[in-house]
Amino acid sequence: MLKWFAAVLALLIFGAAGAGYLYYRQLNDNIKKDPLNLGDSKVAAPTPNAAGQTPLNILLIGSDARDSEENQQLGGARETFGSTPLADVQMLVHLSADRSNMSVISMPRDTLVHIPQCTDPDDGTVYPASNGRTMANQSLGHGGPGCTVATWQELTGVHIDHFVMVDFAGVVSMADAVGGVPVCVDANIHSRDSQGHGSGLKLPEGTHPVKGEQALQWLRTRYGFEDGSDLARAKAQHMYMNSLARQLRENATLSSPNNLRRLAEKATEALTVDPGLDTVKKLYDLSAELRKVKPERITMTTMPNRYVGARVEPTEDAEKLFRLVREDIALDGRDAKPVRDGEKKASAEPSDVPADEPADDAGIAVQVRNGTRTDTLAAAPGRTATVAGVLREKGFTQASADTTSALSEERTVVRYPSADLEGDARRVAEALGIPADAVERSTDVSGVTLVVGADWREGTEYAAPEEDDSVPESAQALNGADDKACMHVNPAFTW
Repeated sequence: MLKWFAAVLALLIFGAAGAGYLYYRQLNDNIKKDPLNLGDSKVAAPTPNAAGQTPLNILLIGSDARDSEENQQLGGARETFGSTPLADVQMLVHLSADRSNMSVISMPRDTLVHIPQCTDPDDGTVYPASNGRTMANQSLGHGGPGCTVATWQELTGVHIDHFVMVDFAGVVSMADAVGGVPVCVDANIHSRDSQGHGSGLKLPEGTHPVKGEQALQWLRTRYGFEDGSDLARAKAQHMYMNSLARQLRENATLSSPNNLRRLAEKATEALTVDPGLDTVKKLYDLSAELRKVKPERITMTTMPNRYVGARVEPTEDAEKLFRLVREDIALDGRDAKPVRDGEKKASAEPSDVPADEPADDAGIAVQVRNGTRTDTLAAAPGRTATVAGVLREKGFTQASADTTSALSEERTVVRYPSADLEGDARRVAEALGIPADAVERSTDVSGVTLVVGADWREGTEYAAPEEDDSVPESAQALNGADDKACMHVNPAFTW
C-alpha cells in the first residue's frame, strides 16, 4: 500500500504535463503531519552494515476514522461518527538494508499489548501507560499515530523510521488508479449476517478485480472469511497487497492526467504521515526504494499469537519473528546466514541515540545471577561464583555473585535498567561472547546484571547457541509472487 500511494503521487507530479509548482505545493499542503513517536522511550536506529546501508522500517496504519461525511458513508456505524479513531490495520513494513527484500508483519487489531505513556502534541494531554494490557488498536486514541509507533517499538524492539496512516476515503479514492486488484475466493461470498454485520462484500467464486469501494470491502471483510476472526482479515489484506504490488510492477498504466490529479488530491487529503514523509517528493523517494524489491522477495506474515478469551496475545514465535526483523534477516530464507560473532546489531533498547561509551572494565559493576534452572533440572550449583570469577579475570573487578535466588532463563542475558548503562551492559556481553540481541533493558534490575541461562550450565566459556532463522509456521508467511492464493469462504456466508 505504501508503494501504491507513493507511485500514484509520483506519477502525477513528475509525469503529468503542466502540474506546476503551485499545484505541487497544494498537494503538499493537503498531507497531514504528526510527530513520529509520542512515547517517552526510544529505540536506537540499527547499525549500518559493512556497505554503510541501513534497513528502513515503516508502520502502515489504517484508521477507522469516521470524521467526515465520506468516511461515515464508507465506514458505516453512524453511532461512532466523530468518535476517537482506532488503528484497525497495523502493518510493519521492513525494507532490508541492501534493498533486496521486504518483510511485512501484521498485528491483529485485537492484540493485547502494553500501551506506553504518550503525550498529545496538540494540547499536551498526557495519556498514562495502560494499566495492564489493552487492545492495540486503542493506541491511536492516545494522542495520534505516534503512540501507535511507540507501542510497536516497545513490543518489538524494532526502530521505526516512518509511519503512513490512511482512512477509508483514501483507500477508495486510490483503488481505481491501478484499474482493479485481482483477488480470489474459493466460493461465492456475501459478507453480511442476519444482524447486519459484515463489510457487504459480494463476489462469485474465482478470481476477480476489485477497485473503489469494493476494494475497501475486501480489506475490511472479517465475516465470511475462514473463522470470521481478525486473523483471517489480515490474511486477505496480505493477498490484496501482494496482488497490488504485482499489478504496479507488471502494468504501470494509470488513467488520464485529469483523473490522476483528482486521485492525488483525494489521496493527499486522506494521508497522515510523520515529518520525514511530509511532501510528495519524499513519498516519491520512498517509492523508489520500495520498487527495488521484486515480488518474489516480499514476505507477508501475521504476528504469531494465541487466543486469550476473545482477544489474542503475542507468542514466543512472535518474538522470534521480531528478532529476524531486528537483525535484518530475510523472511524468505534466501539470505546468506548472518555472522553474529563480533557483529554489531540493531539495539532493541529504548534509546534515541547510540549507547553511551562504556566505562573502563574495572569500573563496571556487574551482578551475576543463576538462571540455569529448567522445568526438569535444578539450578546448576556454583554458576554465579564461577562466572563472576571469569569476569574478574577479564578485568571486571567489581563483578559479584548474587546467590539469593535461582532463576529460570532459557538463554544467557545481560540486563540493564537505564540508557546510561547500556554501553556497560554491551561491553560485558562482548567480553563473554554473548550476542548483542541478548542485551536488554529491564526495570527488574537495578544495575548491569548477567543472568547465566540454561544454555551455560557448565564451563567458563560461553558458546552462543545456533540461532534458528526460519520463519515460524504460525506466522502464515505468504510470498509476494504467489498468484494462486485464494481466501476460504465460510459456508455460512456463501450464496
